[in-house]
Amino acid sequence: MSDTTARNRSETSGGGKETEESTGGTGTGRKGGGDPASRGRTTIADGVVEKIAGLAARDVVGVHAMGSGFSRTFGAVRDRVPGGGKAVSRGVKAEVGEVQTALDLEIVVDYGVSIADVARAVRENVISAVERMTGLEVVEVNIAVSDVKLPDEEDEDDENAGEGDKDKPRLQ
Repeated sequence: MSDTTARNRSETSGGGKETEESTGGTGTGRKGGGDPASRGRTTIADGVVEKIAGLAARDVVGVHAMGSGFSRTFGAVRDRVPGGGKAVSRGVKAEVGEVQTALDLEIVVDYGVSIADVARAVRENVISAVERMTGLEVVEVNIAVSDVKLPDEEDEDDENAGEGDKDKPRLQ
């Protein structure tokens, strides 16, 4: 049984979470194998945790965008390329271990909001979503505020836009 216990939790080389659960039975035959739902392994890739965290962070009021100015610009271009897809994990980096994960987020906040309150709400929402969906323990969520979105930035873009450009998506 000690070799089974040693195999209960192992880390994949890809940085994801991989678990093999055992019920203590021999695993041979149909009887004594335990609950069928606990047989086998579940692997969670870093990218999965990053997407969950990115979506949870964007749900917080006061978070305008995710990522640095360069990554947002690059992402906006990539979003318009056919097949490029929308990067929901932009601005999120996850390190996934056997049973724990740590996250680094880079956010842009709206002008006028309390950065401390937004960061607290982002941490709470991200930790709740990641732990609920993955079963991993979130040990830390580091947040870097890279920019503040000013209210007049969008207004200036709208005023400078020509009538024929209103239907076209623009880079920000």
